[in-house]
Amino acid sequence: MDEQKLLERITVNPNIFGGKPIIRGRRLAVEQVLGMLAAGDTPDILLQGYPWLEKEDILACLTYARRLVGNERIEPLKIESAA
Repeated sequence: MDEQKLLERITVNPNIFGGKPIIRGRRLAVEQVLGMLAAGDTPDILLQGYPWLEKEDILACLTYARRLVGNERIEPLKIESAA
């Protein structure tokens, strides 16, 4: 899967975590995934802890972080709430 397709998994919803980047509209922030990986959790542990999470979601978080620290332009998909 190419980077652009991976990054489409990262979304922003102003009603979830104050608009922080999240994974596929779910209540799991990119920073949480990165924090768990930084703390030593393996991707397999994350996949076990979040049954809906996919390997590509983890790769999307890593790609997002790499582009962010590389000062590349990132535009997550913004999802407006119906409320």
